[in-house]
Amino acid sequence: MISPKMHEAFDAQINAELYSAYLYVSMASYCEVKNFKGFAHWLTVQGEEERVHAGKLITHLHDRGVSIRLRAIEAPPHDFESMEALFTSVLEHEEEIARKIDELYAMAVEERDYPAQVLLQWFITEQVEEIATASEMLENIRRVGENRQGMFLLDRDAANRASIPHGSED
Repeated sequence: MISPKMHEAFDAQINAELYSAYLYVSMASYCEVKNFKGFAHWLTVQGEEERVHAGKLITHLHDRGVSIRLRAIEAPPHDFESMEALFTSVLEHEEEIARKIDELYAMAVEERDYPAQVLLQWFITEQVEEIATASEMLENIRRVGENRQGMFLLDRDAANRASIPHGSED
């Protein structure tokens, strides 16, 4: 069984993951309108991953005999000053999610919730990858600055990001 405290914390993390998906849909929409189709694709894939992350947490709770308690999802921003500002937001958001995962893991250790610890180790590793990927995108955008050809090439490369198989992720 899972403690009420852990249940509440998992519900909060599910909300954070679903907000992440919502955020990336909003960012992808912004990119589409600005004709950055590659960045839109990259962000759409990122949103798909976040939905998978929420699903892993939901499955964990279900496997432990508890149902989720969904919360309202806050409206994400929908306008950005530039691609650099947008990807700065991506990086900051991923760092915030990593902090939340770390706090959840610390709580699982405190509560001696071993099944949660095992699951959350996967999330900790995943966040290292998410932050590295977002950092790389932001650094590349900063490198090209206002160079239109450079931004075109980055956008084109972003379009090559592989989508995750429907309904699964390592």
